[in-house]
This record gives sequence, C-alpha cells and structure tokens, in this order.
Amino acid sequence: MQLEFFGTGAGVPGKFRNVSSVVLRLLDEVNEVWMFDCGEGTQQQILRSTLKPRKINKIFITHLHGDHIFGLPGLLSSRSFQGGTDDLTIYGPVGIKRYVQTSLQVSQTRLSYQIHYVELTDPGVIYEDDQFTVKAERLDHQIESWGYRVEEHDHPGELMVQKLQEEHIPAGPVYGKLKLGELVTLADGRTINGQDFIGQPQPGRTVTILGDTRKTANIEKLAQDADVLVHESTFGKGEAKLARNYFHSTNIQAAQGAVQANVGQLLLTHISARYTAKMARELQQQARQIFPRSKVVKDFDVVDIPFKKKE
Repeated sequence: MQLEFFGTGAGVPGKFRNVSSVVLRLLDEVNEVWMFDCGEGTQQQILRSTLKPRKINKIFITHLHGDHIFGLPGLLSSRSFQGGTDDLTIYGPVGIKRYVQTSLQVSQTRLSYQIHYVELTDPGVIYEDDQFTVKAERLDHQIESWGYRVEEHDHPGELMVQKLQEEHIPAGPVYGKLKLGELVTLADGRTINGQDFIGQPQPGRTVTILGDTRKTANIEKLAQDADVLVHESTFGKGEAKLARNYFHSTNIQAAQGAVQANVGQLLLTHISARYTAKMARELQQQARQIFPRSKVVKDFDVVDIPFKKKE
C-alpha cells in the first residue's frame, strides 16, 4: 500500500507543484489503483511515473473546484486510448456526473469502458468489499467538500507451523484446512481445532484523505487512529484568520488535528505557490513542533504505508 502524489499545490499549477491529485496504490492488495482528485495536468504527471491509467478503477473527488477536477476529462479519455476496458467508478459531490458527461459529450469523446457514478448525499459508508471499507464525511469549504477514510480489513492470523510440528501434526492438505479454522480429524483419531493454531490477526491500515476545509469536527471523525492523514495546508503559522476567511486550514491546525485524532503520520499538501522550497520547509518545521511525524509532500513523493508492528 502506497500513496503517490501527482499534485501538491493549491489553486493554479506552479513550476514546482501541480494542482491536486494523489493515488492510493493497492497493487499488492487488490491489483487496483484509486485516485483522489484529478487537477489539471494530472495525466502529464502520470507520464513521469510507472502508473498505468488503465489500473485506475476508482476516482474519489473531494469537491468541484477546478484545481481538483479539470484534469478528469483528459485522463478518462487517455485511459480509453491506452487500452483501458474495465469499468470505472467516480465518487464525488452532486454535480460530478453532469460535469464529466458534459465534457465528454461536447468533445464527442467515446470511451471503451463504462463509468459508474456515486454522487454523495449522505455521510457514512460509500463502498465496501471483502478487503476495504471507504467512508465519507462532509468538510467545511466554500462549496460542498468531502473527506474520505479508507479502512483495510484485518488480515487473518498466520498458521502457527512450529506449534503444529510440536504437536506432531504432519504437513500436507490438513494445514490448509487448519488455516481456515476448521475442525480436522487426523489419521490417528485426534480431532484438531484450527482456531487453536492461528496467530493474532494483523490489523489493517487506515488512510484518510481530506478535501479543502476549514477546521471542523468531522476531521477527527475521519482521521481517528489513521495510519496516515493527508491534510491540506494552504496557510501557515499565524494565518488562522486568513485560513478561516478563505475556508482553508493552516499547517498548525492540521498538526493539532493529527494530535487529536492520534494518527500515525501527517502529510501536508495543497501548498500555496507563495511557499517556496525554503518556506515549505518552514511549514514542515512549524507543524513538527506540534506533531513530530509531519511531512510537507512534494509532487512525485511516494509514501509507503506499512503494517503496524505487533506488540
């Protein structure tokens, strides 16, 4: 599980930061890639990575401001040209379906795959399968904005092979049944419960990705105990009033939210173009004074999300 950032800037593209887009690589888990927001130029950024657009099968849009959606029609079109045939689902605020369909219709773009739309009207679970649950909550921005929480389900515990060997249980197909937790009768007449030979489950990982927002209680709800929180940082220390007036957050507010939610790591993005390399480092240092595991991400950063260490 990895996060890869294709755009970490705010408002308009800059020389060193493109506008918002990040993907959650789930290739080892489900052989899929999920995208969150798709600002202008996202497909150009993808060309500089190893990502194949046809692998993207879910796109989650946080809100309908241009720096988060203007790259979507081009990406959808290129995905078709490059051999993408699998269906794709777009999640986002009411209006995202009309935006995409109008763009494709006006440009007379025909796709080789079908798009499904899930327009958000109520908070809560918006997607669930055997391995993941995705939840959404409203944030506080000039227009409707959402945050997403991706929860990986716990992984089953490993089969305790050494314990089986100590009990003189011979290897073979019986191990597979025991790993499923089944009751097995051995050739010598013993009945073995597989549950007694399975270790503790491995807790799944949680990633929270927010759209543009002012400070709001739903941030803590989305981010509680998350391994990683991706939070906007449009403004810096001492600019809380400006942030509130423009419906954004400061690095300090993001760091305080990370502390309150007990997250593992805070990734600061949506950085204003006025924060050059040196000033961006200052944003990071300021945040680290409150939450030491803070990082201002750059375009093309890749962040691994490891499993929690078992106690």
